[in-house]
Amino acid sequence: MRQEVRSLDPLDSPGLLRARSSGAGLGTALSATLKRDLLMVTRRPGDALTPLMFFAMVITLFPLGISPDADQLALIAPGILWVAALLAALLSLDGLFRTDHDDGTLEQLMLTPHPLPLLVIAKVAVHWLVTGVPLALLAPLLGLMLSLPEGSYLVLSASVALGSACISLIGAIGAALTVGLARGGMLLALIVLPLFMPVLIFGSGAIVAVIEGGAWLAHLAILGAFLCVALMLAPWAIAASLRVSLHD
Repeated sequence: MRQEVRSLDPLDSPGLLRARSSGAGLGTALSATLKRDLLMVTRRPGDALTPLMFFAMVITLFPLGISPDADQLALIAPGILWVAALLAALLSLDGLFRTDHDDGTLEQLMLTPHPLPLLVIAKVAVHWLVTGVPLALLAPLLGLMLSLPEGSYLVLSASVALGSACISLIGAIGAALTVGLARGGMLLALIVLPLFMPVLIFGSGAIVAVIEGGAWLAHLAILGAFLCVALMLAPWAIAASLRVSLHD
């Protein structure tokens, strides 16, 4: 049985179900989920590059549309960077479960003996790795374009990394609720955008605090607390939302 599991194509849905329901256990199921989603990203790189291109284009437009003055750009840079990062992450959330819904993988997830909240966490982790982490790495470069002070780049990356993880977890709830709708992107935005406001406030607040010499570590600590709460509660909400969507 173990030899059969190793030979399965990670993108083959029936094979994925056998891997998740075999005697190898939960570890193999999580590994198969991660491997399949990562391979899907490599086979469709445009889906991963689109949020990054959107992020870069939005930031590039502000110096052209507002003013090239460095002092004025530095004043509004924290809010611009965080709003653009939030919208870029939101752009990729609609497809988080949609492909699996279309090819029947979500229905197979329901049939596995493993806890659904843990399996969806693997999918959310891949979304964060291919969206949130690149956004966090790209943010300092775009912050340079907005004349953001040099000492704030590390805090900017850390805040985007923590905040994007929260966005992936919270946004996955909305993506699960709208996965069965033909045009659920707008409804998804209406559902999750109000929930992103605390992340946006403390994420941009951390950058403002480091620029002004304030307690920026407190803002990062609050983002970390948000992430811990989201890790505890969001997987169960995502699993329940998927069951509601699929049963409807």
